[in-house]
Amino acid sequence: MESNSIVASIKKDYILTVLETGKRVDGREFDEYREIEIIRGYAQRAEGSALVRIGNTQVLAGVKLSLATPFPDTPDEGILSTTAELVPLASPSFDIGPPDERAIELSRVVDRALRESNALDLEKLCIVPNEKVWLVNVDIYILDYDGNLFDASCLAAISALLDARFPKLEDDKIIYEEKTNEALPIKNKPVEVTFAKIGKYTVVDPNLEEEEVMDARITFGITQENELCALQKGLRGSFTREEILDLFDKAIEKAKELRRYLE
Repeated sequence: MESNSIVASIKKDYILTVLETGKRVDGREFDEYREIEIIRGYAQRAEGSALVRIGNTQVLAGVKLSLATPFPDTPDEGILSTTAELVPLASPSFDIGPPDERAIELSRVVDRALRESNALDLEKLCIVPNEKVWLVNVDIYILDYDGNLFDASCLAAISALLDARFPKLEDDKIIYEEKTNEALPIKNKPVEVTFAKIGKYTVVDPNLEEEEVMDARITFGITQENELCALQKGLRGSFTREEILDLFDKAIEKAKELRRYLE
């Protein structure tokens, strides 16, 4: 444990030394994302899917549609469900077994952005009020972990929803082998923008090296109307009120960049 602490301290000192020069360990500016790539339709068996790469981080999201009974308090609305799985092959720190705190936090933060932005028009997913609605499952799989899972996962989730098409419904049975051309009723395209605080410096899209030494993390969910729809702060470090307001303004600008990949 003491050896690990010494290594972490040396690594943090090195990263801080680089940050003092105005650059980051991978050569980026403080407000610069790594290279981003989105491939829709990656998983043919899903109703919709997308593979997202941010640098060396890879996330796959799949959409599965099924029939369900609506919740009693929303009898005329469909259901949205989001889950995340940290695939053990993606990182030595990911374990086999039920979802841990990191997977639960990831799924909740992405779900919050989708839900609070009204990304889906849930009323249009109602088939028979009080009886039958569409259940939209968004499953997120972390394939390679090199930092910033929140932003990559949110991009993957909304991209998969945009890619999804309804399967054929006949006599109250879903024929998954036959997809229609009908897209999901998308109302909004939220994205998430994450910043890491290392010492007195704050950087967007932290890679794994930066995440391992960061003091605090903050993620903003931003709607296409540039409104806040999700907010998550992590670790023991803190942000001042002025820092949060400044980062929110920066998040809005970075969100515009990310949303271009959804067009």
